[in-house]
Amino acid sequence: MLVLEAGITLLAGVMALCWPETGRKWFAAVERILGSFARRRVASVITVGATAIVLRLAILPLEPIPQPFIHDEFSYLLAADTFASGRLTNATHPLWTHFESFHINQQPTYMSMYFPAQGMTMAAGQVLFGHPWYGVLLSVALMCGAMCWMMQGWLPPGWALLGGMLAVLRLGLFSNWVNGYYGGAIAATGGALVLGAIPRMKSRATMRDACIFALGATLLANSRPYEGLLVCGPAALALFWPAIRKPRVLIAPFVLVLIAGSLMAHYNQTVFGSALTLPYQTNRMTYASAPVFLWESPRPAPVYRSKEMHDFFQIWEMHDFRLAQTAHGFVNKTVQKLATALLFFFGIALLSPLVMLPRLFRDLRVRYLLVAGTVFIVGLSANAWFFPHYAAPFTAAIYVLLLQCMRHLRQYKAAGLALVRYAPLVCLVLAGFRIYAEPLGLTIHRWPAMWYGTEPLGLPRAKVAARLEANPGKQLAIVRYTAAHAPFDDWVYNAADIDASKVVWARELHATSDPELLQYFHDRQVWLVEPDFDPPRVSRYPSVPDEDR
Repeated sequence: MLVLEAGITLLAGVMALCWPETGRKWFAAVERILGSFARRRVASVITVGATAIVLRLAILPLEPIPQPFIHDEFSYLLAADTFASGRLTNATHPLWTHFESFHINQQPTYMSMYFPAQGMTMAAGQVLFGHPWYGVLLSVALMCGAMCWMMQGWLPPGWALLGGMLAVLRLGLFSNWVNGYYGGAIAATGGALVLGAIPRMKSRATMRDACIFALGATLLANSRPYEGLLVCGPAALALFWPAIRKPRVLIAPFVLVLIAGSLMAHYNQTVFGSALTLPYQTNRMTYASAPVFLWESPRPAPVYRSKEMHDFFQIWEMHDFRLAQTAHGFVNKTVQKLATALLFFFGIALLSPLVMLPRLFRDLRVRYLLVAGTVFIVGLSANAWFFPHYAAPFTAAIYVLLLQCMRHLRQYKAAGLALVRYAPLVCLVLAGFRIYAEPLGLTIHRWPAMWYGTEPLGLPRAKVAARLEANPGKQLAIVRYTAAHAPFDDWVYNAADIDASKVVWARELHATSDPELLQYFHDRQVWLVEPDFDPPRVSRYPSVPDEDR
């Protein structure tokens, strides 16, 4: 797929340089029609969001509902199941040491370590449509619509509509923001609302736009608060004078933020035991030694009850953190972060307009976004790790800068106009190839591209889980790993109500505690699951007496 994208993009470039008039009349006609429609701003926003839903549902037969794989996904699924059950958290299980897993708190309560926005969105999908993925799809549709609305404040309406549709193609169909469970879209929506309120409030500060800003900030505070602060801080400074001139418009937003803060404090008190203890803190203090930010110092290693958790936190995380603190490692990590972001948001197809990036530094229209983007990049560079959803709060601004580059490139002779016109068409063609990637034999790993990755993830565990679910009666799956097991592929995850689950997944620990587990779940069929074999082995647990076999 990467080779195909590069080839199609190169072909489009050659055509733009050699035959720039190709399709000129057709493109002009389409631009007139869409430009006329784009002036209906509300209809444009709704259309972009609806398109994201319709297209993704249309390709479900070829791109089915994804299976969870990464630790974060199972943690968010636990949050979704908890909220869908009408609870904020769950009581700690008496045998919780067998259920320890990544990014999940077992004490003081049993719950995801993450902020609640993603889990709540997925809970809505689970309650309304029977599966948490539909909440993910809804969040992506809201993101695309919010991005279109944000762009309408910074760009002419036709370009805002184009940007919304590019978001659908790049993020709404094949990215891991829609084909996974660990977020991105909620934070991107919050960032779009904050950034979209800025030009509107600068021209005419209204209570409506101030409330939209507050809503976006609330979403960021409950999804990606650090990166959200990097967006909201410069935005608050930019809006200080327009807001101070009309203080009455701040009353409703202030009440909204106060209510949201009170609810967040209540959530923290219920889940973590203190209103001032934020998500992440309890889990990181319990399991992790490597800090998140490079200016911090590692903490002493805690006691681990499983080799897998030790290897993840003390080998993988600590190695990456130590490397990022060195000058050479910091430079390498920074280049890697930049390459990952470019590949995710632009791919190869949308890179060519970025040649006009130097022109933006003289462009008053987007000067604020360039300054805010610099603050955002500097802030992200202090993080030891990077995944595309870390940049989610600034996503809408990234696409505004891309579109403004395209506007400048469009003015650069006939070839520039053709390049701008061909770029969305290339994205559309690539989407078509990606839909039929499997029958065409086109493959790419999901990492690091994370846009059109075709590698199926999570299927081995999902198949074993389905097999156990099909058995009559309740089941207990005790997981045993080999010494060479990769800690990224963990299988010990459970629903919110462990004892009521049809299948309970437990970690095999040692001879003194495993009999207690078997006694507690004496009414279940007990299985030994060994994921490190190909295919994974599932057999009756050897300690089960012969008469129970």
